[in-house]
Amino acid sequence: MIKTLKLLFNPKNKDIRKRVGFTLLGLLIFAIGTTIPVPGTQGAILDLDIWSLYNAMSGGSLEQFSIFALGVMPYISASIITGILQMDIVPYFTELRERGQEGRQKLNQINRYLGIAIAFVQGFALSLAFVENATAFDYAKISVILTGGTAFLLWLGDQMTQKGIGNGLSLIIMAGIISTVPSMFVDTFKALILESDTSLFLGIVGFSLFTLFYIAIIVGIVFIEKSERRIPIQYANKTISAYGTRQNYIPFKLNSASVMPVIFASVFFAIPAFVSTFADSNNAIVGFITKYLNYTTPVGFALYMIFIFFFCFLYTFLHVNPEELSKNLNKQGGYIPGVRPGSETRDYIKTILSRITLLGALSISIIAGLPIIFSSFLPTNLPASVSIGGTGILIVVGVALETWRQLESSLINRNYKGVK
Repeated sequence: MIKTLKLLFNPKNKDIRKRVGFTLLGLLIFAIGTTIPVPGTQGAILDLDIWSLYNAMSGGSLEQFSIFALGVMPYISASIITGILQMDIVPYFTELRERGQEGRQKLNQINRYLGIAIAFVQGFALSLAFVENATAFDYAKISVILTGGTAFLLWLGDQMTQKGIGNGLSLIIMAGIISTVPSMFVDTFKALILESDTSLFLGIVGFSLFTLFYIAIIVGIVFIEKSERRIPIQYANKTISAYGTRQNYIPFKLNSASVMPVIFASVFFAIPAFVSTFADSNNAIVGFITKYLNYTTPVGFALYMIFIFFFCFLYTFLHVNPEELSKNLNKQGGYIPGVRPGSETRDYIKTILSRITLLGALSISIIAGLPIIFSSFLPTNLPASVSIGGTGILIVVGVALETWRQLESSLINRNYKGVK
C-alpha cells in the first residue's frame, strides 16, 4: 500500500493523479446533489418504512427527496432484466451476449435507455408516494426532474469510468452507502448505550461486540475478494523448463461477480416497495410485502439469500464465458495440461467455475446475512439501518478493493514501462 502511494505521488505519474482527482470530483458532485431537494417539494421525508433499503442504496437521497433520489438503481434494474433475458429467453439478447465486446456495448446502450424509462416510472411512483396535494402537471414535472437526476448520474458515472479510476457507477453507489454508515453506528450507539433499558456496562459490551462483528465482516470480505483458483496453462511454442520462464495460469476469483450480486439482490428487494406505492389503498398487499418481502422477516431473509446465490451464478457466467475462453486459448496455442483443447477444455473450465462460484456464492450469502441475524438476537430493538449496513459494508469494501486494484495495476504498469 505504501509503495502504491509513493508511486502515485511520483512526478511522472501526474496523469494518474489527475484521474484520481477527477474521480474524487465526480463523487463530490454526487454528494452535493444528494442535498438539493426536488423543486416544489418539502424535501426531507420522515417515514420511509419499507423504502429504507432503497434510501440506503441511494446514499440517503430519498430521505432528503433530492434530485438524485433514484440514484443509479433504475440502471441496475435494467441490467437485471437484460441479464435474465440473455439466458436463452430472448434470442436477440442471447446473440448480443455471444458477440463479445461489440455485443456488450450494445447491451450497455440498451440498459441505459431502459434504465431511463424505468427511472421515469419510479419517479412517478415516488411523487405519488411522498408528494401530497399536487396536480398532474406537478407529478409529471417531479418525475422528469428525478429522471434527469438519474440520467446525469449515469453520464457522470461514464465520465468517471473513462477519465477516472474504477467503475464510476459502482463508486457512486459506494459513496452513497459510505454517507449512511456513520449514522448507522451513531444510531446503534444510541440504541445500545444511551437509550437502552439495560445497564451501561452491558450496553458498552454490546456495542463493542457489534463493532468487532463488523470488523470481522470486513476481514472476511477482503479474504474472499483476494482468494482465487489458478488453472495452469501451457503454450505449444513454449516450455516451462526453460530458464527464467514463468508458469502461466488463468486466475478465477472465488467471487468473480464481486459485489454485483448483493447490489442486484438489494435492488430486487426494493422493487416491492415500488409496487406497494400503487397499492397504497390496499392494506392487504402492503401488509404482504412488509411481512414476506422484507429481508428482516424469516421468509424475506430466505428469499434475500436465494437471490444473492442466484445472481452470483448469473453474473459470473454472463461475464466469464467458458466457451469463448476455450476458443481464445486455442487460438493463442495454449492448452490446460492433461485436458484436450475444444469441448473438453470448455467443460473443464465450466466445472471449475461452477465449483468455485458455488463456494463464493455461499460465502457472500453468509456475510450478507450475518448482520441481519446478529441484529435480531440483540436485546435492544436496533434501527433498520443496522441490518442494511451489513449489505452496505459488503458493497463498500468490495468496490474499494476493486478500485484500489485498478489503481495499483495502472501505477505498476506505468512503472515497468518507465523502467524499460
